Amino acid sequence: MSDKELAELLKYSSSKELYVVTWNNLFRLLFCPFEVTVVHNIGLLKSGQKVVVEDVKVTCDLQTVYVIKSVAYYYYHFEIEIG
Repeated sequence: MSDKELAELLKYSSSKELYVVTWNNLFRLLFCPFEVTVVHNIGLLKSGQKVVVEDVKVTCDLQTVYVIKSVAYYYYHFEIEIG
């Protein structure tokens, strides 16, 4: 996907929303900020720590990243806790 195609696609998305499928197959829309738990130590974050996602972004190769304390981390370092 070219940068131009990616830009065209992303203009219809929001960095403040994330759609997820829950453990019981429900489709949920989360709005930033939302809380996640760190799965393993990454950067300054420690395993088990609860942190707040400020924004949800996408890299050029369509990898989801969470912005936490103004630092971007790949989504797979975290677990979303839906109440």
